[in-house]
Amino acid sequence: MPQLFTQLKIRSLTLKNRIVVSPMCQYSAEDGFANDWHLVHLGSRAVGGAGLVFSEAIAVSPEGRITPYDLGLWNDEQIEPLKRITQFIENQGSVPGIQLAHAGRKASVTEPWNDDKLIPVAEGGWKTVAPSPIAFSDEKATPVELTVADIQRIVTNFKTATKRSLEAGFKIIEIHGAHGYLINEFMSPLSNARTDEYGGSFENRIRFLLEVIEAIRSEWPEEFPLFLRISASDWAEGGWTIEDSVRLAGIVKGKGVDLIDCSSGGVVSYAKIPAKPNYQVPFAEAVRKAGILTGAVGIIVSAQQAEEILINNQADLIFMARELLRDAYFPLRAANELEYYDMQWPVQYERAKRKK
Repeated sequence: MPQLFTQLKIRSLTLKNRIVVSPMCQYSAEDGFANDWHLVHLGSRAVGGAGLVFSEAIAVSPEGRITPYDLGLWNDEQIEPLKRITQFIENQGSVPGIQLAHAGRKASVTEPWNDDKLIPVAEGGWKTVAPSPIAFSDEKATPVELTVADIQRIVTNFKTATKRSLEAGFKIIEIHGAHGYLINEFMSPLSNARTDEYGGSFENRIRFLLEVIEAIRSEWPEEFPLFLRISASDWAEGGWTIEDSVRLAGIVKGKGVDLIDCSSGGVVSYAKIPAKPNYQVPFAEAVRKAGILTGAVGIIVSAQQAEEILINNQADLIFMARELLRDAYFPLRAANELEYYDMQWPVQYERAKRKK
């Protein structure tokens, strides 16, 4: 059997294969509410055979959104539309996962197809917040520095969003600690210039993340997994490094994190990222050697490529994004390409399945 189609048990859950629908923002919500677009988008990837289907980044507060059109889970009314989606995903034999996030200083912008422009407060935007009053770029607003009380309020936002995630039917939470959003901003010395207990040393810069992990674990059932997405490298001098990521892995494993999803970059606008197939896989491999499960992500586009990552013990899960936008049924096609003919198809599609 190809490694890509072997099961993986994490706590009480068993994923039917190693293919994960990576969180991908759709910028299609209104007031944070999921709608038919999200149902069809996520549901079709479950029909397509992915073992784990993650929602896009879901904001824990209104000011935690990247754009005004992000999904949110800051009030109880937002639970029911998400529950409809998680039930559909489970009915297809996939596991529904949620990524909880706060955009920090990269919030209050337009959608990517509208040029990712700053939305001023006077035009419906909001004041952005961050560990330090350092703008992401000259085109973006200088954020308001969070007070300790503000930080604790956001930790509480993650905690209450966790309770709602459970009610909505999600089975795995991923904390978004990557791509230059709030948690990543605290972790990187390039965006965190604080001199209090949340800045300076490595231990201080990861404090906010550890508090978020503790808050989530206090509400999240012991039998359900907790993932963490990180930017394993800032790709910039003086920033967060893969050595920092390996060090972090040993710490968060003891706090209840089961897997680290290894992405990179995003915290500064001037990073030099050598994007090419498998360019982030060495990060997943290095972190995995610290004794924790990892996910590989980034320009993974073929079945054989994904299979080789697993065979070489470089990661435990394959997170796919753009390839699954191009082809929602990639897992079904990949099974044929790897000559795995026991892949279960939806009964409605069985007549199209290739036989051995």
